[in-house]
Amino acid sequence: MNSPEVEKAKTLITVEIIEYLPNSVVIKTILKKSTGNISVMSFDSGEGLTERTTPFDAFAQIIDGKAEIVISGESHFLETGQSIVIPAHAPNFVRPNGRFKMIMTMIKSGYEIGIS
Repeated sequence: MNSPEVEKAKTLITVEIIEYLPNSVVIKTILKKSTGNISVMSFDSGEGLTERTTPFDAFAQIIDGKAEIVISGESHFLETGQSIVIPAHAPNFVRPNGRFKMIMTMIKSGYEIGIS
């Protein structure tokens, strides 16, 4: 379930931007640009994201609950307040550990020229 960007120049309580829905993954776009986007997601118990590979580096931040994020076959267990960078082009998926909410910031890779 995707909805339009949130209102700009307005204070937000991030964990309250999105609610849990039974048997659902809910996605609310905060900001969407051609070079990336920021979304808040809620996952009901038993819901996750299937394996994918994208041309975006992703910064995943758990803002409520716990989740397992698998990157290139390696499991990472995150709790509220923890985050991880998922490299562009790395196969990854999200497996829940009960209900959880996260912020996903995606930044398109490939614009770096001559940076070491």
